[in-house]
Amino acid sequence: MRALIQRVAHASVTVDGERIGQTGPGLLILICAMAGDGEAQADQLAAKIARLRIFKDEAGKMNRSVLDIGGGALVVSQFTLAADTSRGNRPGFSAAAAPAEGARLYEYFAARLAAQGVPVETGRFGADMKVELLNDGPVTIWMEA
Repeated sequence: MRALIQRVAHASVTVDGERIGQTGPGLLILICAMAGDGEAQADQLAAKIARLRIFKDEAGKMNRSVLDIGGGALVVSQFTLAADTSRGNRPGFSAAAAPAEGARLYEYFAARLAAQGVPVETGRFGADMKVELLNDGPVTIWMEA
């Protein structure tokens, strides 16, 4: 699985003009299941992200996790993280998991992150989503499992 994690002051996702998910201080997680991924990758990524120390402590150092600050997460499916740009100018997405498996692993990842103790809201898999965020830092981290 691939994830792009952004530390945010707030983030929200809207579908057809309706806000369906949001978070205050915490994380915006764009997530993509890759072909061959399974629950083990989702478990590993959820555990790592929940404990990722990218929030400032009292000394201003990135030393606290989303759990430590009592923050939340907005998890948004993003199959374009599987983009292959090695040939030509049009990205290919064949490395992404098939849609049914991608949806299953997306929902599984969100549930596993919530099981770690992080309040989670989500986007809608496969929908045309509008994502708004105020990046805090900015801090943006790429992860794979």
